[in-house]
Amino acid sequence: MEGPAGSCRDQGPIKLIKAPLSADYVNFIKQVTPETTQEYMQQLKRFNMGAPGESDCPIFDGMYEYFALLSGGSVDGAAFLAEGKADIAFNWSGGMHHAKRAEASGFCYINDIVLSILELLKTYRRVLYVDIDIHHGDGVEEAFYLTNRVMTVSFHRYGDYFPGTGAIDDLGHGAGKGYCVNVPLKDGMDDESYRYVYEPIMSKVMEMYQPEAIVVCSGADSLSGDKLGCFNLSLQGHSNCVEFLAKYKVPLLVVGGGGYTLRNVARCWAYETGRLMGHDLPDRLPESVLNSFNYYMDNERLRIEVSNMENSNTRKDLEKIKQKVLQQLSELPPVPSVPLIVTPATAKIPDLPDEDPDVRGGGEAHEDRRYNADGEEQAESDAQRERRKGGVAAVKQELAGSVAPLVPAAADANGAAADVKAEPADAAAADGDISLEADEKLVNMSPPPAEVDAAVAAAGAAGDAVAAEPAAAARVATPPPPAASFAAGGEQTAAAPADVVPMEQD
Repeated sequence: MEGPAGSCRDQGPIKLIKAPLSADYVNFIKQVTPETTQEYMQQLKRFNMGAPGESDCPIFDGMYEYFALLSGGSVDGAAFLAEGKADIAFNWSGGMHHAKRAEASGFCYINDIVLSILELLKTYRRVLYVDIDIHHGDGVEEAFYLTNRVMTVSFHRYGDYFPGTGAIDDLGHGAGKGYCVNVPLKDGMDDESYRYVYEPIMSKVMEMYQPEAIVVCSGADSLSGDKLGCFNLSLQGHSNCVEFLAKYKVPLLVVGGGGYTLRNVARCWAYETGRLMGHDLPDRLPESVLNSFNYYMDNERLRIEVSNMENSNTRKDLEKIKQKVLQQLSELPPVPSVPLIVTPATAKIPDLPDEDPDVRGGGEAHEDRRYNADGEEQAESDAQRERRKGGVAAVKQELAGSVAPLVPAAADANGAAADVKAEPADAAAADGDISLEADEKLVNMSPPPAEVDAAVAAAGAAGDAVAAEPAAAARVATPPPPAASFAAGGEQTAAAPADVVPMEQD
């Protein structure tokens, strides 16, 4: 499946929100651990986290790695859809719809849904987000509150219930006004009541908005019997919401979300995966499942029983909500589009193979690469590499036997001769200074000793005074005898000690 006609592929940056994540927030998640929470008390308060047992969003080991994998799954699923590699993608570990740009909330730390929608917007002009988790999808709505490129639709418990947002009159702002749709509901929603409001509203949304991709947060906490939820949906009623959208044959990304009765969460997402893949799973669970991890001792079946809880949503209330939402949708302007701009290609980082870093060009081999003056890479021999890694001292030691000292050794206080090692010089020795800061110059630019002697002779012929510490040995560690000097032409001065022998000339 190719990208849709008039898609945004290769069309330019999408400026919907300043940034999906704060750098400070991500760096904090990388650094903090349960053992270091006392060191980050100010940041914990700022980012709405806390120590284990003290917050809905506690600090735990491996946070960054976990959220990177979780978010990467949703983004990769979106990339698969955008590249035409799949029609439906799942990431049941995703669905962190409460997380904000720089704030954890409601057990959510990184909003993978926002990241996946941004990935879809590189290809598709309009993306629809549908949330059937029992809690309002406030983090996703907030991220796209000011744009018409994304329509958010949330069916949720409203009132004295977390997060407390999602009133029916919350419609968006600016260019995004009308593109936030909220359907507030009460306790006890059953399959029939849910279908009564869901299908007409979503049919109108598809008619007015005509999305090119859909993301669904299929939170299982709206099922009957959830520990934190208060709806009364069966697996069939819950799955019907996702199946209804799949009938439109629009690229579909399905992520998880809430769910706090674990055995029912597993049942729900297994059942919905089967239904979306065209399989109606049998009700009897396999014996291998019951024998290995028997979390399903309640009835040992896939489908669940609904309770007899009272439905607080009267048909009159539901009709009023439905008509008001339909009226809001009918007032939307024509289907929004995007200008012809250049957007970035799908972000894709190639997998690095498990191999020796020296083989693929990294590590020590990477450091051993050298380039000449024209920018062309040149090989470095083993001998050169050993010289370079040994530093200045190694090069001095190697050259000590081949370069004749330009200054004879002077006797020390005990009569022992002090070794004076002369360093090599290049053609710039006549200028009186050479820097040995880069070790490579010692190896690649050192002339033979004969050239050093010739440079000294040329300086003498020109009548320049050559000091006992000549330019070619500007970094000699042991100073020369204080009175030793030579006049032009190489004759010894009267002040020189008797044991100083004149330097041989070529």
